[in-house]
Amino acid sequence: MPPSLPKLARLFAVALSAGLAAAAPTRAEESLDLSGKWRFRLDPEGRGIAARWFAAALTGAIDLPGTLPGQGVGDPVAVGTKWTGSIIDRSYFTAPEYEPYRRPGNIKVPFWLQPETYYVGAAWYQRTVAIPSSWTGRRVVATLERPHWKTTMWLDGQACGSDDSLSVAHAYDLGTQVTPGQHVLTILVDNTLAPDIGENSHSVSDHTQGNWNGIVGRIELTATQPVWIDDLQVYPRARDRSALVRGRVAVEGSHPLPGTVRLEGGEAGGAMRAPLDVAIGPDGGFEAEYPLGPNAPLWDEFTPALHRITAALENGERREAVFGLRDLSVEGHHLEINGHRLFLRGTLECAAHPRTGHPPVDVATWRGILQVVRAHGLNNVRFHSWCPPEEAFVAADELGVYLQVEMASWPNGRITLGDGRPSDAWIDAETGRILRAYGNHPSFALVCACNEPGGDAAGKWLAAWILRHRAKDPRHLYTSGAGWPELPENDYNVRPQPRIQHWGEGLDSRINALPPETVSDYTGIILAFRAPVVSHEIGQWCAYPNFDEIPKYTGYLKARNFEIFRASLAAHHMLPQARDFLMASGKLQALCYKEDIESALRTRDMGGFQLLGLSDFPGQGTALVGVLDAFWEEKGYISAREFRRFCGSTVPLARLERRVFTTDENFSAEVEVAHFGPAPMAAAVARWRLRADDGSIAAQGRFEPRDIAIGGGNRLGRIEFPLGNVGAPARYKLLVAIEGSDCENDWDVWVYPPAARVPADPPRGVTLSHTLDAQTRALLESGGAVVLMLAPASVRPDPVRGRVALGFSSIFWNTAWTSGQPPHTLGILCDPRQPALASFPTDAYSNWQWWYPIHAASAMILDGLPPELRPIVQVVDDWFTNRKLALAFEARIGRGRLLVTSIDLDGPALDPVRLQLRSSLLKYAASPSFSPAVSLSADQVMSLTTQ
Repeated sequence: MPPSLPKLARLFAVALSAGLAAAAPTRAEESLDLSGKWRFRLDPEGRGIAARWFAAALTGAIDLPGTLPGQGVGDPVAVGTKWTGSIIDRSYFTAPEYEPYRRPGNIKVPFWLQPETYYVGAAWYQRTVAIPSSWTGRRVVATLERPHWKTTMWLDGQACGSDDSLSVAHAYDLGTQVTPGQHVLTILVDNTLAPDIGENSHSVSDHTQGNWNGIVGRIELTATQPVWIDDLQVYPRARDRSALVRGRVAVEGSHPLPGTVRLEGGEAGGAMRAPLDVAIGPDGGFEAEYPLGPNAPLWDEFTPALHRITAALENGERREAVFGLRDLSVEGHHLEINGHRLFLRGTLECAAHPRTGHPPVDVATWRGILQVVRAHGLNNVRFHSWCPPEEAFVAADELGVYLQVEMASWPNGRITLGDGRPSDAWIDAETGRILRAYGNHPSFALVCACNEPGGDAAGKWLAAWILRHRAKDPRHLYTSGAGWPELPENDYNVRPQPRIQHWGEGLDSRINALPPETVSDYTGIILAFRAPVVSHEIGQWCAYPNFDEIPKYTGYLKARNFEIFRASLAAHHMLPQARDFLMASGKLQALCYKEDIESALRTRDMGGFQLLGLSDFPGQGTALVGVLDAFWEEKGYISAREFRRFCGSTVPLARLERRVFTTDENFSAEVEVAHFGPAPMAAAVARWRLRADDGSIAAQGRFEPRDIAIGGGNRLGRIEFPLGNVGAPARYKLLVAIEGSDCENDWDVWVYPPAARVPADPPRGVTLSHTLDAQTRALLESGGAVVLMLAPASVRPDPVRGRVALGFSSIFWNTAWTSGQPPHTLGILCDPRQPALASFPTDAYSNWQWWYPIHAASAMILDGLPPELRPIVQVVDDWFTNRKLALAFEARIGRGRLLVTSIDLDGPALDPVRLQLRSSLLKYAASPSFSPAVSLSADQVMSLTTQ
């Protein structure tokens, strides 16, 4: 039965969004774990409050912590179901294999992870709790660590308040008059978007964690004394080796405030220093400067030393804050930590956790994720439009990772900032809640209002937001939004330029339009801004789907998108090539990321970069942008050690004006190092080698010892020597290493014979043609060998989608979500052992020398030809279309042999790469090895052209 509570309205009406800042218990019996079986009922029509379900016994059963979809509750989701209103309507999906997923007027295809069940609305959870007799007279707090989303609580049918935070724990103060014995606790959880914070926000988006309903993490009741420490915030002063401690003591009812609070501090896990008694003000507040000693260690990515301060009252109430001694500041265009230059090497965390469908709420899982981040040489994680739970901060504190936390909103499109919508007030309140709950964590370095905000009034609103919250909590650096705007109030700017391919740039980007080099940097862009610049979401380079990943989806989120892409590949008779497509596209992806990252490191005054991303993004059309999958696990084409060579705290860099040379030229490179390590390097010696693929050293040398300062642009020396004695054609690797360290990096270059030494005419017995005219057909019918060089402009386009947008780079984000943004392909796939390529040094995938042939080519679509036809040089197509694309293939025509290429390999001014490729193909056509296995008709070949 409900207890008699004389001041029920006052005691139960306050919901404290204090996160895990709620007072920690001092004895085991002071906390009741409420995990286990709960009674349960769905309320899709929202009738429960009016019908007083909080006063009735619910009859269903469910487990908490847990989620509704995780336990199969909700409406079944069939393939093709529209569950959030997001649809894709593109011409890409006209192939027959997509027919089961089409609907009249729209194409509703789940090109992201699909839940087995889905529910949006109110859900009621209820259980009986037994209050022990030892809690008599104590204050009771109910804590729900991570509900999704809004909660309302009743105890024995009496209202206890509501909460709507997406980022911190919901804490309900039940007062001191909860009597011992059994009570009924009822919780209403509602995951509708109210206020509307933008359905693409990763706090609620179906593209990542999903808009689940439930409660995960700690669910508990805690008892405290009626006089307790309600807040404890530590403001470190690294320069002084001290901390400003601020807190507040709260009382229930008429209990008097104590006179003092005792502070004790020291290194976490170590002995405490001498206590300090601090007077408590009439409002319950207290403040003191607490010295930590002249040798107290500082916190940063290299030495993540932690300290603790405990505040204690005479009644036994205690509260502990773990923090790090670190000062964040801005000096010109640079970020600094403890007066030391800080370069952010970041990635995004978009709340994509497919096994559970919700973010982890344990330290071990977060520790594992962040260890992977650090293993790849990164030091920063940006939480895109959401805030992680406490456990992520704890793990980041231990590992020295700088976190950028964003309010759980993406206000762009129908939702904008500064126009007085309810989301404005919600974002502002959420900011205060996040700062209070997590502000002590040293890893909590960067505060961002949201992702890519929109609205005419957004700038004014965000400027006021920064000034207001920075004044309250100066422990962090603040910026208005990820992507934009650049405001005078920003401590740093996160902006979409610079990077090597901008949104919408397509084939006009540097990586696609200009020959490969490693000299470009972004100095001109950086110096145009007052504040440090961190480049926004660089990369976005895709790899082909890894279908071996499908069995990993053991939770309620299923990789239906991968299943659809696999079915499409099978329909195009290329499923056995799936692994090869992954590896070839992955190697190209890694190559693109290397140049993206090195361009930033070459920029002396840059503040850093944030990748999109180290791991795959499963939504928005399926964006396979990670060198890791959505489970933060390697895909097999690049290791963390290999990635760290070009993405670490100390990275050697070579400025090469080009990657292709001939033996009558000099090889030249300027060598430098970007060094953001813990200290300058004294008398460092760098050595370099030019190593052939067979392991032999073509040239080598050492630079004079140099002191290397913290920062970028530390020059090591110049390499220059003639290539006359270097074997060609060949690929070489320039390696630069700093002796006595693990800092080494490398760059592929190619050396070719000069044009005068490459035969221009076809060998005897080989006919070079540009069309299959009657004479050429007759030659083939009689058993001749023909090389057909189709003009790229003559290649027949896709009848539905038009010409294949062939670029050097991988696909940027994806094609489905970007209205077909080019390029549409994922590089080339070939067999380096193929005799046709015997005189053309190549990997099985696109490397930088392929920029030249690809830049002068069109992809032939071989879908109408026999399935067994395998191209000599294949192009890996977009996984939405899975066409069989080729730049070169061979076939029998009658008794003759035909080699077809759609690369422009003709003319007097070929670059050394295409000249060598031409020579290799012609030499092969004259050799006994030229023996195609697949027969075609001449008309089938000519169907590939518009001639």
